[in-house]
Amino acid sequence: MLKERILSAIIMIVIAVVALFGLTPLPFTLALSAIVVLSMWEWAQFAGFKRPIVRAIVAFVTVGLLLFPIMAANNYVRAARFLTDESTPFLFLGCIWWIVSFVLVISYPKSANLWMKSISAKFIFGFCTLIPFLLGVLALRFYQYNTNNYQGAYLLLYVFVLVWGADSGAYFVGRKFGKHKLAPKVSPGKSVEGAIGGIITSGIIAFVFLQFAPLSILGREVSTLFFILLSVLTVVVSILGDLSESMFKRQASIKDSSNLIPGHGGILDRIDSLTAAVPVFATGFFFFL
Repeated sequence: MLKERILSAIIMIVIAVVALFGLTPLPFTLALSAIVVLSMWEWAQFAGFKRPIVRAIVAFVTVGLLLFPIMAANNYVRAARFLTDESTPFLFLGCIWWIVSFVLVISYPKSANLWMKSISAKFIFGFCTLIPFLLGVLALRFYQYNTNNYQGAYLLLYVFVLVWGADSGAYFVGRKFGKHKLAPKVSPGKSVEGAIGGIITSGIIAFVFLQFAPLSILGREVSTLFFILLSVLTVVVSILGDLSESMFKRQASIKDSSNLIPGHGGILDRIDSLTAAVPVFATGFFFFL
């Protein structure tokens, strides 16, 4: 099991790096859209759809909903213009959703009475989770793309490393010092001490990044304090992303979102933290930093 998990992780990292640095806007958009489609296929379980044919229909509908705007905005995609007057509100929608999600998580299981019997509410939650994530990834990856093809790739890679590094910090601190449960009714394995460890780790990663990363990655001068605060906020929200998915899985009585990734579960199990982190970091970076 451990060997399978390690091998899958290596393969995923290689594929991610190749896609991040090797794909141009349209192929990258289509590849990322495929991940969102598979994620929505998994999300169908949260809505109570366990039969393969019904979940396949959900995936098919998602394909249509994504391909139509992508093809309609083909010129914008090829020009790497992802933040427009029409698309930007979806990024802010993601930030609003994570505020709502925070309320749902901290009040669970009482909050479940509001949505557990509503299929439409669950799919709205899925939309608010995955579409802002899609837009945030594209906006960061192709930031100033026409000036420097790889500037956004390094910026997006920073967000990935920030979240993964903080997650590792949370794991080791929580394992060593964890005594107080963070959200026992949602995810009993997480501790307050672990979360603090992850937050401290994120601040360290952000500070070190600013000291050694070339200015060309950010594309402009930024305040050290505000960049660190944005990075810390990003990690705080990433923890919420993990807890939110755990809440939906618990309500649906499933352990993993699927078994698509050997040793790791499903796609949502791997990107749950990033679905929250990416739109929040993108919003802060593009509009407030």
